[in-house]
Amino acid sequence: MSILTVENVNHDFGGRKILEEASFRLLKGEHVGLVGANGEGKSTFLNIITGELLPDEGKIEWCKRITTGYLDQHTVLKKGMTIREALQGAFAHMFDMEKEMLEIYEKMAEATPDDLEVMMEDVSEIQLELEHHGFYTIDSKIDTIANGLGLGSIGLEKYVDELSGGQRTKVLLTKLLLEAPMILILDEPTNFLDVEHINWLRNYLINYENAFIIVSHDMEFLNEVTNITYYIEGATLTRFAGNYEFFKEKYELQKRQVEKAFDKQQKEIKKLEVFVAKNKARVATSNMAKSRQKKLDNMDTIELVREKTKPIFGFIETRAPSRYIFDAENLIIGYDEPLTRSLNIRLERGQKVAITGVNGLGKSTLIKTLLGIINPVEGKVTLGDYLVPGYFEQEAIRDNNNTALEEIWQEFPSMTNAGVRGALARCGLTTEHITTKMIALSGGENAKVRLCKLMLRETNWLVLDEPTNHLDIDAKDALKKAVSDFKGTVFIVSHDPSFYEDWITDIWNVEDWTTKVV
Repeated sequence: MSILTVENVNHDFGGRKILEEASFRLLKGEHVGLVGANGEGKSTFLNIITGELLPDEGKIEWCKRITTGYLDQHTVLKKGMTIREALQGAFAHMFDMEKEMLEIYEKMAEATPDDLEVMMEDVSEIQLELEHHGFYTIDSKIDTIANGLGLGSIGLEKYVDELSGGQRTKVLLTKLLLEAPMILILDEPTNFLDVEHINWLRNYLINYENAFIIVSHDMEFLNEVTNITYYIEGATLTRFAGNYEFFKEKYELQKRQVEKAFDKQQKEIKKLEVFVAKNKARVATSNMAKSRQKKLDNMDTIELVREKTKPIFGFIETRAPSRYIFDAENLIIGYDEPLTRSLNIRLERGQKVAITGVNGLGKSTLIKTLLGIINPVEGKVTLGDYLVPGYFEQEAIRDNNNTALEEIWQEFPSMTNAGVRGALARCGLTTEHITTKMIALSGGENAKVRLCKLMLRETNWLVLDEPTNHLDIDAKDALKKAVSDFKGTVFIVSHDPSFYEDWITDIWNVEDWTTKVV
């Protein structure tokens, strides 16, 4: 039984075709991976099926009484509530039922015998419904899933206003899992999860009884949790009955078959064209030439999908700094409360260090303290001489209405229009992306613009906070090469060992420094 049917959807954006005659079906219990390069339209497709965006043409039909849960890259939390209160919102309908039941109890004192009998039946039905859906074990459910995704270490009584972007995403994901909708729709859910919590989510989704659609560039994760793959390329949506590995094998096979058929057809076209050119003017063979020309005119020509331009990243190195990049003495980092014990750490020129550990223990806080963006709770940081850091921040600025072009020009006003466009193009951005506002770009496209800014500066110390979040495979591979080739010092926060493990010199695990129970 199809619980979602999409037929012949067309959608353009800024004169660029995003989806063309796209069709899609989701059956009960299917675990679907939606894949494609940055900017191909994955998030657009999700926004269309959830009603956030209207297609130019086409039909979207859900089955009756469907329940959906959607976590996208821009979902926000309501301010002024604790994490626990936000998570309790997953059971809002049950709390409404409880409120109704308590109101009925209050009215019983003044009810007539006949009314009282009706009221007793009502509260009995409500009570059974609440018990059936586990209303009285809600706190236990909340604690189980919250701990599985690492919220327990943050503290469920903490206000959501105080959370980082990654922590807010965890809250929203936890709330969706508690709702257990018939269809889960998840856009890059692993971006802000560490390895332990990715493993927990992987096991949860493998055993999830209902259907889900997931966008992710974590191919290992997709391989294990999905059984259907939809691929978007060149505005075309194609279905493959298997996981990502199955899709890649079939895709490469189909690609080779199309290329073979294309070459064969091109040879035939050339042969027909030569015959027509030689024989159309001869009386004896003109009819045969016309016949060949007709065949040419009626031929359905095979078109190869244009290969996407792969990004090329590279960092400009400036003069070498002093021997020590920084020297931290008796350093304690944090905001309202300490996140670490007293630290004495030092980074030497040429080291390439990966900062690891579960979320919420202060990896981003450490970076900002070392760079002088925030003050330490105690201790001091001494930076080296001739230091030129290049900082890639984990979270993009919200509500950024600059176009990608303006974003670069604002920082590098002496560059020509052609120069800016060329720099953005090398990062894998098209003309449409370049003239699109930062707020409207996908997470991967936005990251490429911010990486472009970093690559136009001279630097001798790269400080990268989760740079691979949102990036597709080609972009991730290009960035890995650029960072590993960089001759200066690197300080990187990452949850992706495959990105850094073969070029770093040291790993610093914040779990060894934390004051929290891990």
